[in-house]
Amino acid sequence: MDMFSTTFDYLRPGGLIMIPLIGASCWMWVLIIERGIWFADQARRDISLRQAMDALKDRILPTECRGLRADLVRQFLDERTGRRDIDRRILERHAMRARPLIRGSLAIITTLAAVAPLFGLLGTVTGMITTFDVISLFGTGNAKAMAGGISEALITTQSGLLAAIPGLFMSVFLHRRATRLEGRLDETVSVLKRCL
Repeated sequence: MDMFSTTFDYLRPGGLIMIPLIGASCWMWVLIIERGIWFADQARRDISLRQAMDALKDRILPTECRGLRADLVRQFLDERTGRRDIDRRILERHAMRARPLIRGSLAIITTLAAVAPLFGLLGTVTGMITTFDVISLFGTGNAKAMAGGISEALITTQSGLLAAIPGLFMSVFLHRRATRLEGRLDETVSVLKRCL
């Protein structure tokens, strides 16, 4: 409780700009955690390429198998016709449906990470305007009054950068995981098409 009140006291001079900045940061981290859990789940529970080929040959996949590759094989087996050309198209169609799942929320995470320093910059501008208003009224003799505007400018800039730097790092990390998973999906489709 003491930590929250200390954090609140530190961020309060940032003014109203802190509300969208904190909101964007919280939203971004919720999406990052969701994507991180989803990628870890895909890596842990998915079937191997050999298991996918065996399932295609045996025409059955155990129900406990989950993951991108397992879902692709299961959906394909449900609609398999036995005609090679049609089955290949069915396989490609299911692979295309899986692609948006891989890239889901990554564009929003990147956008939120890019927007955070802009909120910080907006806070800098409003803080400097406040400072110049104080200077125009009292001159440079009232340092305490000027400190409020300068504090607003610096805290919002610092908060925007603190939200953006790890957000951009995580965005790149998640994009790499998505690219790797798309590669696995392409490899699976290519191998399974040859097995048909």
